[in-house]
Amino acid sequence: MIEIEKDGGDEREHLRTRINGETARIDWRDLERHFARGIVLHVSAAADLVEIAVAMALDEQATIATALERGEIAPASEDDARAWQGRQLWAVVVAPWVLVQDRDGTGPAAG
Repeated sequence: MIEIEKDGGDEREHLRTRINGETARIDWRDLERHFARGIVLHVSAAADLVEIAVAMALDEQATIATALERGEIAPASEDDARAWQGRQLWAVVVAPWVLVQDRDGTGPAAG
């Protein structure tokens, strides 16, 4: 889970490095309970998962709003959950959210 540390002008790069290191492939079955809680966000295959996570961790509201408008992030849907059965996805936690990306681009909201 990402916790923000204030460390001067390098905050964003430091956070990006940490988030990149905490991003991993995970089986969908290990994410299903988070989906059931409504905290999984689908990041499109065309978007940069780490950059979206950094923007969320830093509460960059304009960047997040733009990503939402472009369809780069959205709450995971039932269609997503069905498509992800038996799959491994890239994921990172930016509390309270779990950001998930299907880099194979085969999910229904793949961009």
